[in-house]
Amino acid sequence: MIEFSVVDWAAWAPGLTERSQWMGWAGAPFLPQGEDTPALAEIPAMQRRRIERLGRMAIQAACWCEDGQGADSQVPLVFASRHGDVARSMDLLGSLVDDQPLSPTGFGLSVHNAIAALYSIARGHRGNYLALSAGQSTVEAACLEAVGLLGDGASEVRIVVYESPLPDVYAEFADEPDPFFAWCWRLAPAGTAGGSDLSLSWQVAGDAEPTAPGVLPHALDLHRFLLAGDPQLQHVTQGQRWSWRRRG
Repeated sequence: MIEFSVVDWAAWAPGLTERSQWMGWAGAPFLPQGEDTPALAEIPAMQRRRIERLGRMAIQAACWCEDGQGADSQVPLVFASRHGDVARSMDLLGSLVDDQPLSPTGFGLSVHNAIAALYSIARGHRGNYLALSAGQSTVEAACLEAVGLLGDGASEVRIVVYESPLPDVYAEFADEPDPFFAWCWRLAPAGTAGGSDLSLSWQVAGDAEPTAPGVLPHALDLHRFLLAGDPQLQHVTQGQRWSWRRRG
């Protein structure tokens, strides 16, 4: 079991751009829909033009979750996404099919850590960062990484979770809803003043059936869990039972 405190959060999805909107949504959740894109005014225009919609959402959430005290340049970052910016990869595969040369820039921006790198460069972040993917357990894996970094002496860790719809060619493999969204949590050791203390435990699921898809993808439902103040949330996937609980 691990324990930690969420001391701040930020999130962006179509139609959900204000904290008050997110708090209202947590009480009556729905699947975000729309074509909106963050303005991302924190990033210089020349750099902003290279960032696709999903990257803008992730980086916007990360920027909004900075502490504003100038200490963020060294805070470790964990970027987490099941599929990353898969649309870029599909564009590259399409170029191969059409026997067209690949764009070096497009290739560089299609790798899984590209969004983290763009944020790091644009915001002058000099701390360590990583990007991971772990299926429906992606957020759990991100929190395990974050708590390890806290254990190594970091005072805070930010995790940035972001997803987008799968391209049509992969639609048959979708195992949960897949809207555009991004959120960021600032994690600190359990018991930090002003934070929401959470615990996460896990065990082999045995014969338990995987959690059936709901209105929200699991990663977005976890953000709802944080905001709504629910006492617990369980999720069974890939033979594992994950148990989230609110402490105190």
